[in-house]
Amino acid sequence: MRGLLLPLALSLAMVAGVSVAQEKKLTPAQQARANCTTQAQGQSLKGEARRAFMKECLQKARPARAMGPQQARMKECSAKARDQKLKGDARKSFMSDCLKKS
Repeated sequence: MRGLLLPLALSLAMVAGVSVAQEKKLTPAQQARANCTTQAQGQSLKGEARRAFMKECLQKARPARAMGPQQARMKECSAKARDQKLKGDARKSFMSDCLKKS
C-alpha cells in the first residue's frame, strides 16, 4: 500500500502543477505570437511563406514606443554631431555640451 501512495501523490502534484502553469496569463508578446500562429495555421501557411507572415504579423502587433524627452534630446544631438561629421573626443565633447543645454 505504501508503495502506491508515493506514485499517486507525485502524479497528483504533477497534475496540480500543470493546471497552475496553464492558469498563468500570457504576456502581450506571447499573446501576439499565439494570435499570429493561429492566423498562420488558419491560412495553412508553411515554410518561407509562414516565416514572412509571422514576421509581418508580429511587427504589426508590436506597440510603438514613445520617446522620452531625454531620448529625444539624445537623438537630436546625435543627428547634429553626425551632420558635423564629428568623431572621437570632439564628438564626446559636443554631445556633452549639447545634452547639458535644455
